[in-house]
Amino acid sequence: MQGVLSGFAVIAVVIGAGYLIGRRGYLGPHGSEVLTRLAFRVASPALLFTILADADLSVVFSSRLLVTALSAVGVAGVFVAVGVARRWGVARTTIGALCSGYVNAGNLGIPIAVYVLGDASLVAPVLLFQLVGVTPVALTVLDLATADGARQSLARRLLTPLRNPVAVGSLAGVAVSATGADIPGPVMDPLTLIGNMAVPAVLLAFGISLRGSTLPLRNGERGAVLLAVALKSFVQPAVAWVLAAGVFGLRGPLLLDVVVTSALPAAQNLFTYASSYRAGETLAREAVLVSTVLSVPVLVVVAALLG
Repeated sequence: MQGVLSGFAVIAVVIGAGYLIGRRGYLGPHGSEVLTRLAFRVASPALLFTILADADLSVVFSSRLLVTALSAVGVAGVFVAVGVARRWGVARTTIGALCSGYVNAGNLGIPIAVYVLGDASLVAPVLLFQLVGVTPVALTVLDLATADGARQSLARRLLTPLRNPVAVGSLAGVAVSATGADIPGPVMDPLTLIGNMAVPAVLLAFGISLRGSTLPLRNGERGAVLLAVALKSFVQPAVAWVLAAGVFGLRGPLLLDVVVTSALPAAQNLFTYASSYRAGETLAREAVLVSTVLSVPVLVVVAALLG
């Protein structure tokens, strides 16, 4: 219980600092945009590379990962179906689908894994799935949907993931882990230092973006936000619970691990992606904010029932 509250307290303080920075104008009118670009093009690729370079890729084949993947794909598929029916557009629907199933496994999942589950490595499966599987695919779709993809050649479309810094950082880290290559300290240490900027930059940019914004659910994105939040906060952990216990027979700590991971809110870096592609920014910001608030009672209930 204490771990859940501690993890949220850290995030709330940094976001609050970003909001104050925005109100004071310390970073000028384009502070949020600069931090977003820094996180997306520099710090996040470095962070993902250093995380995945040391990761144990055997977790990719674990039943826990399969439960996480199935629940995430399921809720994202629901949002996509509704987005297609409502004609929300490819880019906006992609952002909404991410907000429905892409959990905050990094800056919130790690502290909660440490304090609630007792092992930070337990979030590794979902981190790998999202960074290696979901992120490159989603960002490729966003690239093609927002950068005159209809006029791109087939070769250029196939090479789209290799032009995305986040995807490149993730895939490079996986390659290093798979080959067992030893990255020397003079190379890895600067990347680690740069990568450490990613989480605070994302949170500060998110906080700055809240300045001047309307209260959640009071604009034209209300329907999409409510759908994404409902899928993320309630449907995904419920589906994960049913799959883990009923299909894969997980019990005890393993069941708690899977359900807690699925109950994490939408990740803050989704707002970074939305801002970078200028697609669904309000949807991402409000879905992240509302799902983060709702995840506090949801995680407390999950920990009480399964802990």
